Amino acid sequence: MVTALYLIRHGETEGSEIKRYKGSIDVPLSEKGIEQIKKVAVFIKEHLRLESSAKYQSYLREIHGKKSAEARKRGSAKGFQTSELLASGESLRRPDFRTSRLAAVYTSNLSRAVKSAEIIAMPYKLKPIQMKELRERSFGIWEGMSFTEIKERYPEEFSAWAGNPLKYSPIEGESTVEVEKRVMKAVNRILKKHKGDEIAIVSHGGVSRIILCRLLGIPLENIFRIEQDYAAVNIIEFWDKYPVVKLINGAVNV
Repeated sequence: MVTALYLIRHGETEGSEIKRYKGSIDVPLSEKGIEQIKKVAVFIKEHLRLESSAKYQSYLREIHGKKSAEARKRGSAKGFQTSELLASGESLRRPDFRTSRLAAVYTSNLSRAVKSAEIIAMPYKLKPIQMKELRERSFGIWEGMSFTEIKERYPEEFSAWAGNPLKYSPIEGESTVEVEKRVMKAVNRILKKHKGDEIAIVSHGGVSRIILCRLLGIPLENIFRIEQDYAAVNIIEFWDKYPVVKLINGAVNV
């Protein structure tokens, strides 16, 4: 049984021409951001239609699929071939790909993520499920400040944070460990509930970076080595043994 997760960053926000930490500030999507997410919704729908069956034919099924390995052993003992096992339903169940769809859409409760999630959920007549645990990091006294302002007022603190975001944190803001704990607790709860489903999580750049680092086994001090543009799409499949990241920072063109 394979679970597919579409991990999406919200679209561009109003005032994004100036780089600043918005964090937990509620900033709406810009018109461009809305158009970006509409394209993401089309991409996901097309991916579900064309690509969902691929994982059931992929070599990854042979590497990670515990159930299929057990089925092959039983089949070998009985003199069955792989094709016969597939036909008999002994391996991974194949859904009706004509009706492949998102089973659920989860989102941060900040409006830029909620609006993005609503657009993505619309083709499936789903109501996004808001979770405050998926919110962006609180940047403390840096929230609302531009990068230039922070560098001018807090040069040493900003340099330390940029160099090692695991050891250092924004002044009076959340630490990376604090964010990781609340975010991964929510993600694990979602995955446990949706085994074998296709699901989406719409959140923020910092949240997506932490999730990807955890799933890839990358130390959290390296979160800034993963880019997450506005409306970035990441695709992760969860197999019996461990997750496989299929796409990182997939971009739409607007």
